[in-house]
This record gives sequence, structure tokens and C-alpha cells, in this order.
Amino acid sequence: MKRFPVIFAVFFSMLSYAQKVSDYKYVVVPAAYESFKKVNYGLSTFLTNHLKSKQYVVISENRGQWPEEANANPCNVLNANIINDSSFLRNKIVLELKDCNDKVISSQKGTTSIKEYEEGYKDALSKTFVNIPVSRPIQNTEYKNEAQSTQSVQQTLEVSEQKSQSSKAEKYSNGKLSLQKIQIDAAQFILVDGNSSVPFATFKETTKKDVFRVKLGSGESTTGYYENGNLVIEIPKNNDEYSKEVFSPVK
Repeated sequence: MKRFPVIFAVFFSMLSYAQKVSDYKYVVVPAAYESFKKVNYGLSTFLTNHLKSKQYVVISENRGQWPEEANANPCNVLNANIINDSSFLRNKIVLELKDCNDKVISSQKGTTSIKEYEEGYKDALSKTFVNIPVSRPIQNTEYKNEAQSTQSVQQTLEVSEQKSQSSKAEKYSNGKLSLQKIQIDAAQFILVDGNSSVPFATFKETTKKDVFRVKLGSGESTTGYYENGNLVIEIPKNNDEYSKEVFSPVK
């Protein structure tokens, strides 16, 4: 059985993800924002100072300058973005904080009646700070535990690999792709292609037997199920339509 680097990525993301803004320690604050074109009116510095006052560690977009802790697990880092949502009469700001999967963890809106751009944008941005909590990172006091968890995961994978080598690997094919099934735990498994760096699909059990929530390698979410011994995935198409992709077990 080949060793698939993607398995480690799957486990690391499961171990390290956070759900609340306060769970994070590090925030990337960019020097420029797309909706402000070439001028950001000092908003990056303004945001940086506020985040620091709430005990976040602000880091640059250049990952080469990140602390070792942040580099070891980039999914413990939030990415800030400021969106210009102004109307004719009011300056409006949206502050977004996204995780490593580009999922919005927090979206806060601020509005001001101040017409001058720099003063108005900063005043609107300050209104978004009200709902940003103080940083209380869940891993920040036990950084060495992350390495221990990583080692434990690696050992688990090595045991699984040895077991797989001693028995016939479970494979599925749709006639074009030949994929290997790897059981992550009792409730989920992945289909992987040895030529790809990401899983073809990740399956998680639902409350209905043999029916799964599926996340494709493209990022799309869909449904999968067993049918007559085959593994079926409903592939999303345009106009909310789906095609049926059938993977049969390879003997």
C-alpha cells in the first residue's frame, strides 16, 4: 500500500480546527484590500492595533516571516479582510475573519455618518470591533502537545498501513478512476487516488445506514451511498442538477 501524504493533512485539520474567533491566536492582516484599490486609508494599522489590544498576534502575509507555531499549523491562523460596502450617503465597512479553508468565521458590519474617507472608514471599522472577543487560544499554552498529537496520529497511520499490507486493500473503480478506500475512523473514510495530493472524496456517516455526507476534492458538498454493493456519489452539475457516479468494488 502506498503512503498517502493527504491522510496526514486530513487528520491535522480534524485535530486543529477552531470554531470561534477567540480560539485563535494569530491573525494575518494584509497591507492592501481589493475593494479599496490602491489606498487603504491606514486601515491595516488601525486594525492591527485593535487586534493587539485584544491579545491577538498579528502576522504578515509573508509566511516566511511567521512564527514556528503558526507555520506548523496554518489552520490556527485567521485571515482578515476589510470590505468597502459604502453607499452614497454613508461609509460602511465589513470586517471578515476567515479560517484556512476560506470559511468566514466572523463577519461584522460598521457604519458611520462621517463623510471624509479616512476618518469615516476608521470610524466605521471601529464599530466592528465591538463583537470581536479577546483571544483565548485553545492550544497556545501547550504547543508541545501538538507535536505529541502529530506523533500519535503518525503511529496510528503506520499501524493501519501495516494491517492493510497484510490484507487485500479495498479498491473501487468507475471504469476511468481506480480509487482506494481508507477508513479514517468508525464514522468516516476517504477515497484516494495515488496520483493526487488531495482525497477524491471524504465520506461521513449520517443517521441513515449506508448514506453519507460527501465532500469532494473540489470542495463541493454532496451525498453518497451504497447501492447493490457499489459506492455511488451524486456529482453536482449546473442548475442544481446531479449526475450519478458509480464506483464498483475491484476484486
